[in-house]
Amino acid sequence: MNENVKVYLLPLGCAKNLCNAELMLGHLVNAGMELLETPEGADVAIVNTCGFIESAKTEAIEAILELAELKKEGVIGGLIVTGCLTQRYQEEFLNELPEVDAAMGVGSGDDIVEAVLDVLNKGGKRAWFKEREANCLTGDRVLLTDPWCAYLRIAEGCDNKCAYCVIPDIRGAFRSVPMEDVLAEAESLAACGVKELLVVAQDITRYGLDLYGKCSLAELLAKLEQVEGIEWIRLHYLYPDEMPDELLEVIANSKKILHYFDIPIQHINDRVLRSMNRRGDGALIRDRISKLRRLMPDAVIRTSLIVGFPGETEEEYQELYDFLAEYRLERVGVFCYSQEEGSKAAEMPDQIPEEVKERRRAEVYALQEQVMDEASDRQIGRTLKILCCGREEDNQCFGRSYMDSIDIDGLVYFESEDAQPGDFVTVKVTYAEGCDLYGTVVEQEV
Repeated sequence: MNENVKVYLLPLGCAKNLCNAELMLGHLVNAGMELLETPEGADVAIVNTCGFIESAKTEAIEAILELAELKKEGVIGGLIVTGCLTQRYQEEFLNELPEVDAAMGVGSGDDIVEAVLDVLNKGGKRAWFKEREANCLTGDRVLLTDPWCAYLRIAEGCDNKCAYCVIPDIRGAFRSVPMEDVLAEAESLAACGVKELLVVAQDITRYGLDLYGKCSLAELLAKLEQVEGIEWIRLHYLYPDEMPDELLEVIANSKKILHYFDIPIQHINDRVLRSMNRRGDGALIRDRISKLRRLMPDAVIRTSLIVGFPGETEEEYQELYDFLAEYRLERVGVFCYSQEEGSKAAEMPDQIPEEVKERRRAEVYALQEQVMDEASDRQIGRTLKILCCGREEDNQCFGRSYMDSIDIDGLVYFESEDAQPGDFVTVKVTYAEGCDLYGTVVEQEV
């Protein structure tokens, strides 16, 4: 019956949100529905939204309104909105967006088939909100990444209560996926041809604390290493206060866990970190970075920073700038503080003018461009293992090294008659341009 139902889903936001979208697609496929790559002709279109910061909210609203116009024109049938934005504004969502037929929270993804059928049967506007913890974190997924890489979500929610952030209110308390379920999912992904696992959660260093009474990331990683078929394991969102020597040694001694560390420090000044309600201080951050580089000289460190947090003085900002100039982190994303309603920081005094925030962000960005250029230049003459991600004309190929995560970092370009997407290739770097590298194939691995 459902095989004639055509559904389009637009995923927005972070990797965790992408996992939710993939699980919903899994439910739809298992129900016999057809998935479309574009909205034209869809019986029901779904937008899986992000609602973290103002720019993400704006992107989601624009996407919803574009699909609403297609609905008005008869190009699509019904319209469902899911995810963080609906969870955050569930009381007013359907009232303020009458074009939407159903709104679903982050705990209702398992109900997506029922919601689609309800919209098709003209069941009237409905809001689908269950406890955030009700949503199953594992199950059949339709991967939206390239088939050779996949996100492996090991936890959901967050207990950190950072002053600028509303994610705990949206996503709920931190809850780990049981280790046996994580390993079963990893084995299933490997059996489908996945070679790179991107381990992800709001805070992967806290993994297992709620289930096993201790942080168990090191134990989990040691077991993930044993999964046949997986060649790369990439870690996203480690916190410096929970990176013990045991964990670093597991990574340093591993042949699969990449020396790529995504550590969102946000700032380096002690007073600003306390005001942000971040764990640890500047000395701890410096110590962990120094320890990483002593153990793994080839380590690539990615971080995210906030400039213009309420009360940030010029001296405190300058400390952050000087820290970046000294420690030369290879990958840095810098963001102007966003005053999010419902967050503790939104009510703080001494909000920083937008022009000051933008000036500080531009200065950090300019510095980081220099750092990244230097980091790229250091790769010239080096031989790197590259995961081929695509082919262009004239045997031109591109891929990613251990230094490059999906969608956020640079690419490595090389020529090859034989390399296919999903193959590993050994490339000697001959020159660099910005964050992208160029080289020649030395040896190919299938």
